[in-house]
Amino acid sequence: MPTKILVTGGTGFVGAYIIKTLIEKNYQVSAIRRSNQLPFYIPSSIFEQVDWKNGDILDVVSLQDAMTEMDAVIHSAGVVSFAKKDRKKMYQVNVDGTANVVNMALEKNVPRLIHISSVAAVGRTASGGKVSEEKQWEDSNVNTHYARSKFKAELEIWRGAGEGLSTLILNPSTVLGYGDWNSGSCRIFKNIYDEFPWYTQGVNGFVDVEDLAHVVETLLQSNFSEERFIVNGETWSFQHLMERIAYHFKKKAPTRKASDWMMSMAWRMEKFKSLFTGEDPLLTKESAKVAISKTWFLNDKLLNAIPGFSFRPMEETIQMACEKYISGVRSLQP
Repeated sequence: MPTKILVTGGTGFVGAYIIKTLIEKNYQVSAIRRSNQLPFYIPSSIFEQVDWKNGDILDVVSLQDAMTEMDAVIHSAGVVSFAKKDRKKMYQVNVDGTANVVNMALEKNVPRLIHISSVAAVGRTASGGKVSEEKQWEDSNVNTHYARSKFKAELEIWRGAGEGLSTLILNPSTVLGYGDWNSGSCRIFKNIYDEFPWYTQGVNGFVDVEDLAHVVETLLQSNFSEERFIVNGETWSFQHLMERIAYHFKKKAPTRKASDWMMSMAWRMEKFKSLFTGEDPLLTKESAKVAISKTWFLNDKLLNAIPGFSFRPMEETIQMACEKYISGVRSLQP
């Protein structure tokens, strides 16, 4: 069974929790990082046990060194963005970076590669509905550029499998938990803490970040290969999610429904405003697509593959995260 593990994207939200789980399970963990800054939401005692490799998945030389004598690679590095200005970099990291990881894993004879993808790579349809691992990608304007970049990244993983690499693809839905609420999916907590007044009627899947990390570690030790698994805890409307976060923050929940045409106007106004402020828009054309879509991601295949496993109730995830965010805010107050 694999014991020496390399994690890419180890300083990101998902990667950091994967490292935490692996260290707690007594793996020998190495991880790639681009700077010395480490996430504050993971105990420093965890990171002190990691063999950090300075590098980048776009730097083939650093990858070559990092993958030497590894039993497995967990590839969680990636760029998540719905902003046009980030598009070129996102494709470079998500597609070219994944190709580099696959190529080096093959060159260094790494026995196993687990790729942290996204349900976005499975694809959405204009009509919404239920999505399982059997769904075939459809190239349509419903899919964001982030989704396209993750789909193309998966093609590199399948190429690696065709060349003899043992691979698994995990497709998590929107990942929630305690992290940096100024970035990524954690931003929804800050928006609600600041009493953002609008909600949409979209429906989406959500998963606890620690559940995702547990699934990664469990499947790392499994015999599954050349498979994909959707990792989704529960499916909620965005309105319900916002209301529950507001409840645990003891804040006012959003009360204004943003219709489709209002969302269309909103992202245009945000784009116009950003031209003058220089700040990233809170809403873009692509993030608006996700906010109004209604998709149910099925998790039957994963639950059948891991007998006895069950996802943490999303209500519990939200409560625990809100308590930690509140504690963090209080610690910054004079």
